[in-house]
Amino acid sequence: MNLKFPLRNGAMLSLALLLLMACREAPEPVADQKQALNDWFEAKFEEELHMSPLRLTVMGRKDLYDQLDDLSLEAEEKHLAWKEASVQELRDKFDYGNLDESDKTSYDLWVYQYEQELEGKPFWEMDYVFNQMQGIHTMLPNFLINFHRVDSLPDMDAYITRIGETGRAMEQLLVRARAQAEKGILPPKFAFETVLKQTRALLQGRPFTETETGAPLYDDMNRKIQGLVDAGEIDEAQATALREASAEALKTKFEPAWRHLEDWLVAEMPNAEEAPTGVSRHPNGEAYYNYRLKASTTTDLTADQIHEIGLAEVARIQQEMMAIKEKVGFTGDLKEFFQFVNTDKQFFFPNTDEGRQAYIDESKAYLDAMTAKLPGYFGILPKAGLEVKRVESFREQDGAPQHYYPGTPDGSRSGTYYAHLSDMNAMPKSTMEGVAYHEGIPGHHMQISIAQELESVPTFRTQAGFTAYSEGWGLYSETLAKEMGGYENPYYDFGRLVNEIWRAIRLVVDTGLHAKGWTEEDGIRYFTENSSISQGAIKAEVERYMVMPGQATSYKIGMLKIQELRKHAELELGDQFDIRGFHDAVLGGGAMPLELLERRVNEWIARTKAETPPLKEG
Repeated sequence: MNLKFPLRNGAMLSLALLLLMACREAPEPVADQKQALNDWFEAKFEEELHMSPLRLTVMGRKDLYDQLDDLSLEAEEKHLAWKEASVQELRDKFDYGNLDESDKTSYDLWVYQYEQELEGKPFWEMDYVFNQMQGIHTMLPNFLINFHRVDSLPDMDAYITRIGETGRAMEQLLVRARAQAEKGILPPKFAFETVLKQTRALLQGRPFTETETGAPLYDDMNRKIQGLVDAGEIDEAQATALREASAEALKTKFEPAWRHLEDWLVAEMPNAEEAPTGVSRHPNGEAYYNYRLKASTTTDLTADQIHEIGLAEVARIQQEMMAIKEKVGFTGDLKEFFQFVNTDKQFFFPNTDEGRQAYIDESKAYLDAMTAKLPGYFGILPKAGLEVKRVESFREQDGAPQHYYPGTPDGSRSGTYYAHLSDMNAMPKSTMEGVAYHEGIPGHHMQISIAQELESVPTFRTQAGFTAYSEGWGLYSETLAKEMGGYENPYYDFGRLVNEIWRAIRLVVDTGLHAKGWTEEDGIRYFTENSSISQGAIKAEVERYMVMPGQATSYKIGMLKIQELRKHAELELGDQFDIRGFHDAVLGGGAMPLELLERRVNEWIARTKAETPPLKEG
């Protein structure tokens, strides 16, 4: 789904700002608060945006277009100090009691984001700097290829300058990775192996090696230079100079830093554990995992509670699976049905380029059909377009999960649903439909596009990200799509349940790994016994949980909360309940913690009761 940066975006502000604000007198409260508060949020968000050139580019803006973020630990300290000062100013300047519902939500969100960052400070050095799911080694190349738009000569000059900046960014993170390693905080060995493979793939081809093909970044730079030639923006002489400058920047700035990463990975890999348990094995690991659960779910649920919820959901979903097994006339037990769906050739595209294109084409067809049905279920509709693409070869992994990258708020770049298609045997047809709905419409693309296009809330709320909300919506959307007429093929409806039990199993396995001493093998065994997911996908999933503790629990917890809120609204409103109004209430305020979402839905229920009283009998 959204672009994930490896660490918090660095700030460009010094600690002197905090000291200055602490010493000055508190500002006078503002009488006419609404406009002043919104203006304040806009100004502060703009300040914060300019601490992250990466984020500016993701939003489609070209401010600081030749720069990259400061990824040092010191930058995180500066950003937290700035955020603390902003919260103090917010409290001093505005009277919370006199704000309306929407402004109170904005106020609470701003404070919540600060408090979440502050709570995570003791664990800044515990997030694995480099792993197979996240890291600057693949994030920056992917960012430059997919987000750095080149429409003019200055844009291309900025690209080349940014290549120069990649070396500095990488070296900053290597400093942090070395400090982690000295404390014994290392990801499992499999993460080292994959990161090493990814790193070397980026250094294959011209200008790094004498081959006919170019390295991924060099090919992208040449494509964008040629695009300027074709558009008449530059002549051939300028293009030649740009190609030479691109190659030089890659060889002198990018390559040395990525070689340093390669050397560190090779040297440190022998110290990584081959079959570790979760992060609780690290110093302060239990507290870190508890924080990650809270940050991921935006709840106070404990690891034990989440584990039990997962076990109950697995049992419930398996009963629904049994019903479909019987519907299609399969006579074996559920495990035999899993084996059938997991191996029968009818459920897979050929492992060829034609098969990969068929996967993309069929996914597009499902999304187009669902788009036509949106007006019956939503009042607010997204304006942004949606593309379906295969993951770039340098970061593609067999069986890895599909994901979504958002478009820009102005619509200049469409949202993109990415699929890992290197091994079509790990990408069954049965789950394809549900995943398309989750990542695309009515899932992530719908939710994120609507948020970015909102004009009734401060800009920072249109860009907020809370995993339980966004992933909870994505999983809720898979079931909603059934209400909307999806899954006509019963095997694809079974695939929907495969996707849902997958998320329920996550609750069990993630907590098992990080709070109950499970090994990777234990996690794979539980997954295999309770789902029809392919072994390649299962292995990729469990290894994901090992390096991203807590994140995978957000999906099911968020879905269950949205379903709970819908049932509550249906009960409270009866004949007044309007599914479009409910969905607009959930999506119309942008992403937020689940407690604030519940408050927002309850406010909508109260307004609906007041505005449209039920008809009296007689």
